[in-house]
Amino acid sequence: MEYFAGLTWQTSIKDIADILIVSYLIYRMILLVRGTRAVQLLKGIFLLVITWALSTWLNLYTLKWLMNQVFTFGVVTVLIIFQPELRRALEQLGRGKLFQRSSAEDEDVSHRINEVIKTVNYLSRRKIGALIVFEQGTGLNDYIESGIKLESTLSSELLINVFIPNTPLHDGAVIIRGNQLMAAGCYLPLSENPFISKELGTRHRAGIGVTEVSDAIAVIVSEETGQVSLSLNGQIVRDIKDESLISKLFDELRPQFRKTGDSKSKWNWRALWNRKEGDDHG
Repeated sequence: MEYFAGLTWQTSIKDIADILIVSYLIYRMILLVRGTRAVQLLKGIFLLVITWALSTWLNLYTLKWLMNQVFTFGVVTVLIIFQPELRRALEQLGRGKLFQRSSAEDEDVSHRINEVIKTVNYLSRRKIGALIVFEQGTGLNDYIESGIKLESTLSSELLINVFIPNTPLHDGAVIIRGNQLMAAGCYLPLSENPFISKELGTRHRAGIGVTEVSDAIAVIVSEETGQVSLSLNGQIVRDIKDESLISKLFDELRPQFRKTGDSKSKWNWRALWNRKEGDDHG
């Protein structure tokens, strides 16, 4: 009670601002690691903290000593484990993006989808196989590192050249992060789902596999039939048509486009479809 009695108007405002700033920083850190493997590591750290608290409360001296040793060397270990997330946070801070809206809201979704649709149409007509993966919340760094890093601005011309047969990068998947083509020739985990059609080959199984272990989206072009397939959440839609593919990509890459009555989103979707029609006739 003495603490509250001694509060002044200025002190109250300062404390409230202090709490709000710390809360916002924690919120941004949660957004930074949400959907990545760091979440599982944080759960492990939380379990260690609970174990240490219980050993202290129950006076389990041996367990408490062991936990103290873990925490002593754990700081360096945490810095090593969370190195990708820390680097990304510092990069965003340096670019002034840490306190802006999330990257998914700032990315030009129309550009990404347009470039991929043009690529898919070109490859489909010529029956050239392709596997294109959109990274979302779950980080795909492990798979990016298995391929050849490009970190190039996304364009249909670059994507088409990557998948041209008998070129160094045509075999494997490309991974797209935002408006960047991060890597090509990437190896993805194959789905072990026994109910997948026997007609589907390695490329389709890899497309399904990466969506089983993450929230990524995979677009696959068959080199045998030229059909385009879309894989999401471990499921695959085969021979998907252009309009359905564009609509689904917009829904998944920019969820706020689902809102009814959003004239801007409808205009962007329609503009993209009209642009695609123009490319086909041009």
